[in-house]
Amino acid sequence: MPRLSKIFSRLSVIPLFLLLSGCNLVVMAPSGDIAMQQRDLIIVSVVLMLIIIIPVIFLTLFFAWRYRQSNNEATYEPEWHHSTRLELVIWSAPLAIIIALGAVTWISTHQLDPYRPLDRIAADKPLSADVKPLTVEVVALDWKWLFFYPEYDIATVNEMAAPVDRPINFKITASSVMNSFFIPALAGQIYAMPGMETKLHAVINHPGEFQGLSANYSGAGFSNMRFKFHGLDQAGFDQWVQKAKSQGTALDRNEYLTLAKPSERNPVQYFNAVDDGLYNAILNMCADPSKMCMSEMMHIDAKGGGGKESHENRERLIYDNRDGASTEVTPITVKADGGHTMQHGDNSMPGMDMGNGSSSDSSTGSAQHQGH
Repeated sequence: MPRLSKIFSRLSVIPLFLLLSGCNLVVMAPSGDIAMQQRDLIIVSVVLMLIIIIPVIFLTLFFAWRYRQSNNEATYEPEWHHSTRLELVIWSAPLAIIIALGAVTWISTHQLDPYRPLDRIAADKPLSADVKPLTVEVVALDWKWLFFYPEYDIATVNEMAAPVDRPINFKITASSVMNSFFIPALAGQIYAMPGMETKLHAVINHPGEFQGLSANYSGAGFSNMRFKFHGLDQAGFDQWVQKAKSQGTALDRNEYLTLAKPSERNPVQYFNAVDDGLYNAILNMCADPSKMCMSEMMHIDAKGGGGKESHENRERLIYDNRDGASTEVTPITVKADGGHTMQHGDNSMPGMDMGNGSSSDSSTGSAQHQGH
């Protein structure tokens, strides 16, 4: 009976393998050259580590079996304590693995730097000098994705497309909290942060429809913050652009501010015209004309700050679109010595403006916190 129970317990694992067989392991079977190189890096790293792990596991089991209590044939040497040859094997093998992993990491860190422009389309296809990259400006909103195509003067929500074998230059930012832009079939994840721009260079090598998502928790609608990425031939991409132009509406500042409000499960939207400088305004956190741009804030900082009068800018430095109204600013009493006093709520933190005007630091300090 004990033997039968062991057999049944082992057989019970089979359904788990059947379930896993239906998984789409896109990270290990990507469609973009950058993602393929990252996949190869994972495989090389795992193999190098298994060179140590497998022998250690095997020897652990072997010694437990070999020197079991009932085995009287095993040599019993309680006074044994050293073997030079064994020490060489134990230390030289891990050292060689660490050197190999270090070399692979050093090379791949530079080759796969997301800020580094592509120098090839695929392993067997170098990048032609006359190929013009496709620029896509990405904005992580609550909780949807906005994509600008400045070359075509269009924008989309929760859908993007790119021609096969054409390099893509992503410029990535966020409207409120930090997110992470991730298309597993294309390349690794890149953070999207408000007031900052990150970059990613990638290329899709096979046509198809792929999933994009946020890989960083950003609030209640995070789990549905997904979009479709279409890899198309040039004719298909041109048709997609024409579809956006024919079905879309204009995206101006007011339309953007409405779109930027927190919402979940947004349908795909197309915009056939975009206000000039809208992406840069979002990047500078001043799509709302009543807010101070990051560039203006940094200019004030570079000049040594705004002095006591800078408290008048506090209302322009409240960017949070989730909590509190931007007009609810706690009054400030300026002292003769240049200091100030202000009331703040229980949830405030030093140097942070929580969107309802609460703060325990100076207005200049708040500006610096928001800007850096």
